[in-house]
Amino acid sequence: MMPVNQYQEYIQKYEAKIQNLSDEISKLSVYRLAVFILTIAIITVLANERMIALVLMAALLGFLGFGHVINRYNRMVYLKQQTAFLKEINEHEIFRLNNELSGFESGKHFISYEHPYIADFDVFGQHSLFQLINRTTTESGRVLLAAWLSAPASKDTILKRQEAIRELAPRLDWRQDFQASGMHFTNKKSDYHKFLEWIERPVHLLPQQTKYLLICILLSALSTAAAVYYVMHAFSENSIMSLLPLLVILIVNFFVLKKVKLISREILENIDNAKILGTYHALITRIEAEKFHSQILCKAQQTFSKDNYSAASEINALKKILAIFQNTGNLLYTIFNTLWLLDIYWILATERWKERNGTYLRGWASAVSEFEVLSSLAGFSYANPSFTFPEIKTDPYHIHFEKLGHPLISQEKRICNDFMLNGQGQIAMITGSNMAGKSTFLRSLGVNLALALMGAPCCASAGEVSHMKVFSSMRTLDKLEEGISSFYAELKRVEQLLKLIESRQAVFFLLDEMFKGTNSEDRHKGGFSLIKQLSELNAFGIISTHDLELAKLAGQHSIVINYSFNSEIKEDIMTFNYTLTPGLCQDFNASALMKKSGIKVLTDIDIKNLDSK
Repeated sequence: MMPVNQYQEYIQKYEAKIQNLSDEISKLSVYRLAVFILTIAIITVLANERMIALVLMAALLGFLGFGHVINRYNRMVYLKQQTAFLKEINEHEIFRLNNELSGFESGKHFISYEHPYIADFDVFGQHSLFQLINRTTTESGRVLLAAWLSAPASKDTILKRQEAIRELAPRLDWRQDFQASGMHFTNKKSDYHKFLEWIERPVHLLPQQTKYLLICILLSALSTAAAVYYVMHAFSENSIMSLLPLLVILIVNFFVLKKVKLISREILENIDNAKILGTYHALITRIEAEKFHSQILCKAQQTFSKDNYSAASEINALKKILAIFQNTGNLLYTIFNTLWLLDIYWILATERWKERNGTYLRGWASAVSEFEVLSSLAGFSYANPSFTFPEIKTDPYHIHFEKLGHPLISQEKRICNDFMLNGQGQIAMITGSNMAGKSTFLRSLGVNLALALMGAPCCASAGEVSHMKVFSSMRTLDKLEEGISSFYAELKRVEQLLKLIESRQAVFFLLDEMFKGTNSEDRHKGGFSLIKQLSELNAFGIISTHDLELAKLAGQHSIVINYSFNSEIKEDIMTFNYTLTPGLCQDFNASALMKKSGIKVLTDIDIKNLDSK
């Protein structure tokens, strides 16, 4: 079944399930009210008859029945929410297939204009590769995906990731259930970095826990005894005197609690950040329950069960402790805390957890994030069955793609091309008319190299790629606040490129329209000089240009291999085939485009006549 058909079938299935669950929830709401009213009625009747034993039995049975209905109700509400998330996930998959990406998180905060390529290839931002791939639910997952998109992995790591993605891709139900499980706990306010830092901070009370526990036990016993003593004498003539012991012990308790107030406040300040524990717990539970085969998945899964513990159970324990801390502002908690010093017990419980698991949590978060990113890439692979995992070559300086296209262009509009460049010192130069597809081809090549070198499938029918760094200069922007022109910004990019090549690292470069910000004479001279210098450095890359004379000159000196994109004008209608062709461009359309815009373009004869005047 084609992915789009599978997604549509699942949407219909989940819509029907949501309706059934809604009906079940409505019934349980009625049952819950009925059990409550019936229990109260029976207890009232039995109490009027003085049947105390039966009253207690009815109260117990009513409580158990009510609790059972509540549990069932909560379970159905959770299932309905889970099903709604599953429906939403499949709707999002169809949006991605149609390249409707505006509603997805853009990852624009990951953009760095100093990075070797991400600003040029639409890796982040609106209508970006990040939006197309990202199916993570945690902040740490998004950060890891951004890191993978921003730097090539080693060949061994790429091959292991490819293996893991191939294993996960057909597990559609598990992947979507995994993603939906994390969506229940989405919290924009949480900062997992701060939470991990807090978990790894030194403990305060634990080194002296025996002393604190003895103090707690003693003071709790005294405050309880004082409270009981006061209740027993509350209506006697000495009621005021009977209150004094309780007041004294409560004052002592108050000062003891004041000593640990800063520690309590520190825990409370991390409650919002700790909400990410719900996501980690849900995701780890799904991971622990599944069986995997690929090396990278098995290794990540083992992270959660070392030394005979379960990460999911441990995280759940901390969730419960912190949930209690959330009630510290509650009046009932305040009363019991003043009597029994509850803060100290829960601080010690939190610190025992930190002591036991503090060194593991960062590893758990990392492993969960790795699963999320690999699952995202598997979703990307499943949705695009025509995409291929390129072979990672041992020899440097080799690129070969068949039917290479841009993944951010819909399949119906995508034009694919074959491209091959092999050997150190090889430079391809692409000439072409305006809008013929030069820049799009460079971005297609660049974005697929980014995919290949992170371990993801590429938008091509076949591919071979050497392990290397990628560097581009395509969208150089001026920086007005720094007084930097676009021309100077481009020079800085070229300087970066030359230093990278001179460092003897394997680099593939992509340059689009060199030196756009200067006059034509300097652009031509500077362009040829740079190409010659790159050739002398045995550089490996691709350049696009409008300058036909530059391409001719470079080709005549055997510095570059010329390719082109061409357009055709018939009856004032301009057509493009967007097909990469060997050789120089045969048709430039700037004049035709200007004419179509209403500009009266002078002929060469017109210009000569003006000169003669």
